[in-house]
Amino acid sequence: MPKITDELSALDVKRLAHPGGNRNVLISVGGVPGLHMQLTPKRGRSWVLRAKVGEARRDIGLGGFPAVTLSQAREKAREAREMISQGIDPIEERKAAKAALTAAQRRGLTFADATEKYLAAKLDAFKNPKHRQQWQNTLETYAKPELGKMMVQDIAVQDVLRVLEPIWTDKTETASRVRGRIEAVLSWATVAGHRTGDNPARWAGNLKELLPAPSKVAKEGNHPALMIDDAPRWFEALRGRDGFGARALEFLALTATRSQEIRGAVWDEIDLDKALWIIPGPRMKMDRGHRIPLSGEAVALLQALPRLQDNPLVFPAARGGELSDMTLSAAMKRMHASEVAAGGAGYVDRTSKRPAVPHGLRSTFRDWVAERTTYPGDMAEVALAHRISNAVEASYRRGDMIEKRRKMMSDWAGYLAGAGLARSGAEIVRIR
Repeated sequence: MPKITDELSALDVKRLAHPGGNRNVLISVGGVPGLHMQLTPKRGRSWVLRAKVGEARRDIGLGGFPAVTLSQAREKAREAREMISQGIDPIEERKAAKAALTAAQRRGLTFADATEKYLAAKLDAFKNPKHRQQWQNTLETYAKPELGKMMVQDIAVQDVLRVLEPIWTDKTETASRVRGRIEAVLSWATVAGHRTGDNPARWAGNLKELLPAPSKVAKEGNHPALMIDDAPRWFEALRGRDGFGARALEFLALTATRSQEIRGAVWDEIDLDKALWIIPGPRMKMDRGHRIPLSGEAVALLQALPRLQDNPLVFPAARGGELSDMTLSAAMKRMHASEVAAGGAGYVDRTSKRPAVPHGLRSTFRDWVAERTTYPGDMAEVALAHRISNAVEASYRRGDMIEKRRKMMSDWAGYLAGAGLARSGAEIVRIR
C-alpha cells in the first residue's frame, strides 16, 4: 500500500517546481494513495497514479495540469483505484476503448459519402452518364437534406420515411425511385462493412406496411400526347418559332425520339448524305444502338442549323452545353398558352385534357401509325426503339427494317407538314 502523504492544496501544487536535472520528478500530492504530480525539466506538468495492478506496477496517466485540476485528478485517481479493486486494468481498458473508437470511426460513413462511394464502385454499371447524374440529382434533392450527414449505421426506417412521405403522394414515381436508390446505397454500405442489420429502405415487409402502394396514389399516368388532328396545326406553329429549343422540338417530332436523345445528339452521329442518324447504345434508354432514317424535312432542318465552332452538339444551349429537358417542355407550354390566349382550345391530350408534353409526341406518332396508316405496328415499335414484346419473334429478328421505316418516317413528316397524308403505307394521297 502506498504511503499516504499530507494533502497538498491547489496553491501548493501551483507552486511546485522542478528541482533541476535532466530527469522527470514525481511529487506525491496526497488525497489518494499513489497520486503524483509529474514535473519535467522543460516545465511540463501532468498527473500520474502509481498503483499495483495484479502483479504489475503501473504508472497511470490522468491528464495534464492545469487542464486537469487537483480536485479532478483526485477524482480520476479514485475511479481508477475502484476499477483496480474490481480486477480491471485501467490502462488496458483505455486501450480497448480507444481501439473500439478508432474501429467505429473507420467503419463510420455518412450517407452522402456512401452515395459517392457507391456510384464510384458502380461506375461501369452506369454506362449512360445521364443515368448517373439522375441518381446523384434525386438523392441530392430529396435524400441528402435528411440523410446526408447521418452515419449509414444510424439510419432507420423513420429516417427514410422523413424523406419519402412529403413526396410520396404528389411525386409518386420520383419518390419510388428515390426509395430504390436509398436502398441500393444502404445495401452497398452493409456489404462494405459500414452498417449491419436490415435495410430500412426495403419495400417488401417493411415500407410497404407504412406507405400506400405507388399504383394506388400515382396521379401522372401516361404522358399527355398531342391529338393526331392537332399535330399539323401544332407543327406549323412550332416552325414559326426561333431558337435551338424550337428546332430541337421540331426534330424530336420528326424522328419520334426521346428528349435526352435529341439534346445529346452530336454531328458525328449524323450522316446527311445517307439521311441517317445512328445513336450509340450508351445514349439509349435500352442501352442498344438505334438507327433512324431521316426524312427530307429532317435533313433540311439539320442543313439549315448553324454549327458552333468547337461544339459537337447539334442543338447546343446558349452557354454551349446541352439544352435542358425543361427547355423543350417550356416551348410546348408556351405554344399551348399562346393558342389558348388566341381563343383556341390549346394542344391537349384527348383523354386527360392536360397540355401535351414533348414525350407525348411519341404516342402521337404511334397513334398516327395505328389509326391513319397501314404500316405494321411492329415497325412503329422499332422506330420508337421499343423492345419487341413477342420473345420468339424478337429472337429471330435481327434487322431494324431501316428502308421500310424510311418511307414511314417520310410519310409522318409529310403529315406533320400538312400534306394531309391519308392511309399512308400504300400510296401517298394529298388532300387539298
